[in-house]
Amino acid sequence: MAKPGEVNDGQFESEVLKAEVPVLVDFRAPRSGPCRMVDPIVEELPEEYGDRVTFLRINTDDNVNTASQYGIRAIPTLLVFKGGQPVGQVIGFRPKSDLKKVIDQALSS
Repeated sequence: MAKPGEVNDGQFESEVLKAEVPVLVDFRAPRSGPCRMVDPIVEELPEEYGDRVTFLRINTDDNVNTASQYGIRAIPTLLVFKGGQPVGQVIGFRPKSDLKKVIDQALSS
């Protein structure tokens, strides 16, 4: 199973904002219980979407600049970026269907 990659403040522009396909970014902290609850869902999604969507994680403890730039106040927050802009957001632990809905909207727009 292809796990989501990791991204940091320094890589965010090249890996997310300049990406050719939509990117789901999981803003998280490793010690967060709700973040750990979302992990299995985020790890299943790359198999379903293949190369149509990129899945990345960013540790908000270590990458405060990016987290503050996007107003991340609660974790996990999952943002979908397309064309360098956030186009979808899911905050907190949500069912897989909620994440898929936001991803599918980005793919169809």
